[in-house]
Amino acid sequence: MAERMVGKQAPRFEMEAVLANKEFGKVSLEENMKNDKWTVLFFYPMDFTFVCPTEITALSDRYDEFEDLDAEVIGVSTDTIHTHLAWIKTSREDNGLGDLNYPLAADTNHQVAKDYGVLIEEEGVALRGLFIISPEGELQYQVVNHNNIGRDVDETLRVLQALQTGGLCPANWKPGQETL
Repeated sequence: MAERMVGKQAPRFEMEAVLANKEFGKVSLEENMKNDKWTVLFFYPMDFTFVCPTEITALSDRYDEFEDLDAEVIGVSTDTIHTHLAWIKTSREDNGLGDLNYPLAADTNHQVAKDYGVLIEEEGVALRGLFIISPEGELQYQVVNHNNIGRDVDETLRVLQALQTGGLCPANWKPGQETL
């Protein structure tokens, strides 16, 4: 039986990544926590596919909004940093990513995808999982869906803002509205 993760401390991670400046580096939950940042961690199946670039670039195009909310965005797949970099260096017109405003991390040993419960073990790829983690390291939101369906950036921002209110947000709550 699957174990509940929301409301508990998020699994800690450190991964190699291609940073926004296209250099190799590392990303970690601990670093985001140390910097008092929210973490929007999202998994996608693999580089050079069809749905993935649409959501990766959509998140990048709206990165300033996440930054305004003191949130760091980290994309993760089981591909290598070298594959990530090749995809980033491929233009959007050629089904690539072009410049990104946040890092793409490489979970090559599949441990982080396993820890977050999104690994399809027989394929060695991750499901589309999205996790929002507070600056204190508490996993406050998770959604996992089929790999054929991309995520909605508006909804991710709405949920992040709702979590940051610290209040009770009714159905269809929008930023600026009263909480309960």
